[in-house]
Amino acid sequence: MAAKSARKSAPAKSKSATPRKPRRKKAEPKSRGLSASDVASEAVAFPDELLQAVRQDGGEVLAVYRDPLGGHPVVFAVLPIDKVEPTPYQRDLSEPHVKRLATAMERLDRFLDPVIAVRVQGRYWTPNGNHRLHASRMLGAKSIVALLLPEEDVAYQILALNTEKAHNLKERSLEVIRMARGLVGAGRPGRESAFAHLFEEPSFLTLGAAYEKRPRYSAGAYHPFVKQVESFQELPLPEALALRDARAERLLELDDAVVAIVAALKERGLQSPYLKNFVVARINFLRFRKDGAPPTFDATVDRMLASAKRFNVDKVRREDIGRMGGGPLEPDEEQA
Repeated sequence: MAAKSARKSAPAKSKSATPRKPRRKKAEPKSRGLSASDVASEAVAFPDELLQAVRQDGGEVLAVYRDPLGGHPVVFAVLPIDKVEPTPYQRDLSEPHVKRLATAMERLDRFLDPVIAVRVQGRYWTPNGNHRLHASRMLGAKSIVALLLPEEDVAYQILALNTEKAHNLKERSLEVIRMARGLVGAGRPGRESAFAHLFEEPSFLTLGAAYEKRPRYSAGAYHPFVKQVESFQELPLPEALALRDARAERLLELDDAVVAIVAALKERGLQSPYLKNFVVARINFLRFRKDGAPPTFDATVDRMLASAKRFNVDKVRREDIGRMGGGPLEPDEEQA
């Protein structure tokens, strides 16, 4: 009896998990950056070509200052609104958010949050401020104030600060794949792995390519295993994009098989918003993997496709799906 009790109280072996990022240490107060006088100092290196370009474009420079954290020059300017546009690779616009924002701005009769912008070939791309831009246009504004950054490359990096509306998986994935295509279009050299700091997670590239091909794709069900088997490629970015497109096709092939199973389950009278999550979880053999490197992407999809073809819907019980529960769904995620 004592031995049995000891076995019960013995701690279970922990499953292999993704190592946690080290906790950020709290910085000492006032230990970094510039003082107020340093920010406003006239010693800042003025980006003269940019200042001249703003005026030639019909805008006006209101001030130049140094960013208080890193000391980089920032131009506070007012720009003709018809020359400002979103970056071509960011997430899609939320019309309800634009309408709510426009209503609030109209009620206050004020625009108080400058957009961030970079100048690209006579136009001004805003990687952070698309909803504010469209709300201003909705109200008929002639101009818009902006924090103008001299470095064009910052437009790719600044997306990490775009928190005016939280990203969901679809938005982030589309944003990342569009960014990758934009880098290729701009002729930027380098391997995919060299841009890891911009893309954040390799699975976003593959899932983004899948969303491009199938806008109603429900990536939330597949993200857990794709995240395990994906890595940044040591290929030139154009070749890596071709690989992402090919892998997206494999995911859509798997999705077709899963959708067919979901339809069969519904024909049996089984209804749940988590049917797809349930099916994918059942065929995802990586859930039982202990230690060691996961198989390759193609090997994983091949094995899951084989499991999908053998899936016996007659053995699924209602309580099995009930125990599944499921995680949060994407707002527009389709489970059929």
